[in-house]
Amino acid sequence: MESGAAAAGGPAPGPGGGRFPFPYTPYLIQERFMAALYGALEAGRVGIFESPTGTGKSLSLICGALAWLRDFEEKQRQEEARLLALEEEEEEDGGEEGRKRLPAAGGAGSAGEPGWVAAFVRKKEERDAVARLKEEQIRRKKREDRLEKIRHNVQLKYAAKRKRSEEDETKHLLQLSKEVLSEGAGVDVLEQLDHNDEELILAEYESDEEKKVVSGPVDDDDDDLEEEHVTKIYYCSRTHSQLSQFVREVQKSPFGKDTRLVSLGSRQNLCVNEEVRRLGALQLINDRCMEMQKNKHEKKSDEEMEGKKRRVSRTVCPFYSYEQMQFLRDEVLVEVKDIEQLVALGKETKACPYYGSRYAIPAAQLVVLPYQMLLHEPTRSAAGIKLKDQVVIIDEAHNLIDTITCIHSAEVSGSQLCCAHSQLLQYMERYRKRLKAKNLMYIKQILYLLERFVAMLGGNVNQNPSCQAVSQTGTVLKSINDFLFQSQIDNINLFKVHRYCEKSLISRKLFGFVERYGGPAAAVKTNKENQKLAGLQNFLLTLQQGSDKEAGPLQNPSVEAENDQLRSASPLMQIEGFLSALTNANQDGRVILNRQGTVSQSSLKFLLLNPAVHFAKVVEECRAVIIAGGTMQPVADFREQLLSCAGVDPARVVEFSCGHVIPPENILPIILCSGPSNQQLEFTYQTRDLPQMMDETGRILCNLCNVVPGGVVCFFPSYEYEKQVYAHWEKTGLLARLATKKKIFQEPKKANQVEQVLVEYAKCIKRCSQAGGPMTGALLLSVVGGKMSEGINFSDDLGRCVIMVGMPYPNIKSPELQEKMIWLDKTMPRAAGQAPSRVLIENLCMKAVNQSIGRAIRHQKDFASILLLDHRYARPAIFNKLPEWIRERTRVKPAFGSAFAELRKFHRGKSDAL
Repeated sequence: MESGAAAAGGPAPGPGGGRFPFPYTPYLIQERFMAALYGALEAGRVGIFESPTGTGKSLSLICGALAWLRDFEEKQRQEEARLLALEEEEEEDGGEEGRKRLPAAGGAGSAGEPGWVAAFVRKKEERDAVARLKEEQIRRKKREDRLEKIRHNVQLKYAAKRKRSEEDETKHLLQLSKEVLSEGAGVDVLEQLDHNDEELILAEYESDEEKKVVSGPVDDDDDDLEEEHVTKIYYCSRTHSQLSQFVREVQKSPFGKDTRLVSLGSRQNLCVNEEVRRLGALQLINDRCMEMQKNKHEKKSDEEMEGKKRRVSRTVCPFYSYEQMQFLRDEVLVEVKDIEQLVALGKETKACPYYGSRYAIPAAQLVVLPYQMLLHEPTRSAAGIKLKDQVVIIDEAHNLIDTITCIHSAEVSGSQLCCAHSQLLQYMERYRKRLKAKNLMYIKQILYLLERFVAMLGGNVNQNPSCQAVSQTGTVLKSINDFLFQSQIDNINLFKVHRYCEKSLISRKLFGFVERYGGPAAAVKTNKENQKLAGLQNFLLTLQQGSDKEAGPLQNPSVEAENDQLRSASPLMQIEGFLSALTNANQDGRVILNRQGTVSQSSLKFLLLNPAVHFAKVVEECRAVIIAGGTMQPVADFREQLLSCAGVDPARVVEFSCGHVIPPENILPIILCSGPSNQQLEFTYQTRDLPQMMDETGRILCNLCNVVPGGVVCFFPSYEYEKQVYAHWEKTGLLARLATKKKIFQEPKKANQVEQVLVEYAKCIKRCSQAGGPMTGALLLSVVGGKMSEGINFSDDLGRCVIMVGMPYPNIKSPELQEKMIWLDKTMPRAAGQAPSRVLIENLCMKAVNQSIGRAIRHQKDFASILLLDHRYARPAIFNKLPEWIRERTRVKPAFGSAFAELRKFHRGKSDAL
């Protein structure tokens, strides 16, 4: 449907041929998209926008949103000028004139007070507004002058560079002097070891009730860091590569030269300190960075404490310099930069891009950031993101509900719990005499929590979890309150414990402790003290071996590697996430106890049932929110599960869906109800394993491969089913028949192998099209929800036909899904006579289908056929969930003969035209 939101106001004509500045003449659908977007932003709506991939969605978002922002800023300036002119006029007129304007004392104000009181209050408000405007004007002028200087004065840059190299030289000379001095002094080795231990010991902890936390030094001379947040657009997407692509689009757009844009990222992407980057895992990088900052802030107080004991040299980050970060901030605002350019600038200016980019947020007009940063409130506030009255655009949002659920869910294994308990106990024993009472109290509370969690899995925290068999295996779901009560931890304040973990950086200290005393390499340097820890090393090694068996087969290798690193490093980091999740409201989540063969393999998982609670704040605070994607159908999920549950007034929600730019004759979608031997196509769990169903699928593919040139992509509902069908075809000889026409490729499970398979697949198609001969291209057997069904484009010859085998319904036996279905049926009204749980299952299936079949058409001149193999696709409830641009061109074919004839005609016609 197309919204009438565009009527809410429109921008002045631009050089793009229409009302919006555009790098080329936009398609009509792009104009409509931009007009609807402009209207939604102007009216403060929550919009669900769908624009198929290949229709220039990113550029439409950029030009539509920035045109609105430009006009909004102009209106603001005009309003400011009007108010300031009024003020000046009054000052010139003098007090007498001003008094004349006040109504007579007899008049009454709105609340019944005399008219002159109401007028006085109004005047005071106006005066305050004018004072604020003047302040803001001065600030803005200062900022603009500063950025203008940087733009035009290259000498400033060189001066800053020279100053940095001088500082580096001074530091280098100082270091040399220290080394010369220390050569003569023989330092007692044991004393040195103790000295190194200092950084592992927890600092004295005071909770927030006992002190007002001062976060970082405030520089009195420079009020630039505390800037007012201008009205801005927050644009977020899923991956850093998508964000970089978006920034490049901004650079190419008419707004590229004069938009203040800042790219935000995680420390993992932005850190330029090699020593910290080497830690690899995000949690370790975060903790190390926080610790270095803490050291910097504590350095001054350390220097003041002389005489009592030798000062500990704490490592501080050389890139965390206010002066350099301010310079970086201004450089970022002067010219649009993506993450890679930001990192290069950070290295060059010796300034931290992670913090430098954050200082640029207040003055930025467009902030580009990953999902996690915007949707997770603690991350959002830590980054200094203020959403009040701002605009948020969430792109690639087809998985938004799942994303919010994942961000706020957490899982810990039995081996992690036991490992953390062992590490923390050893840590406490070693430093007991040197830890303050408050630290000991919290450590004991954490140890007790870990003990109880392991007990809930049916184990004992003091025994090796890999050797403890679980008597009652299976999966149990509990409400948060029941879990806390049955674990006997309902008397512990989890908010305080989690706050302690965050503030004291205990997991970082523990990681340092294990790094020093827990690894095999550390065993070489043992002194008497360390020999006590030999048992810990052996124990940790057995835990590691136990936990290695746990990694699920579907995990992404990079994630897998990071998880392994975290599991063996400081499992307490993972557990902190679980503790945080337990602080959710009782009705919004469940705890899943997954008891497997041993305690080590068992796990506790927090499942968020109501993602709307975490999205509510975003839609409440923002002026407007746009949820956009290439395939948003079916949109009922967004309306009901997300927006309605978040308390959004249905009148505030607006939907916009546009067609594709390709002509209707370039796409042929067919729903096939039966195969060549008249076997009805219905791939249910009961029927899909039948040999005749697998044979019929093979026959369909054989026929298609005879008439479709280039690449054919065939999607299966799961890896297991694809494997089963492949083995069956191999046995019956069907695979060999297929291989005479197309070279066969299979989607690998491991993410790091996907790229290689795609390269080989593309090479093969190119070779065949150039060589001619019997081999006409390649066949790629893929999996719905796998690596190839999202984010990979099968444009042109890479995907001339996309086939969907059956309907990829999710596994309804999954405890998580069952709990979600129960929760929906309890909390949601029935829609068109259907239970909400049934609608959820259908929507999950169709979202996956739409994502997969949308892979084939990527630009205006592209063409492809789409084949849906299952008669159930023709049911109205299912059929209506296809994207509109595919739905309106889809043909339902009860028999294979007429479908095949049409496919042959379509592909022959297109091949002749090429």
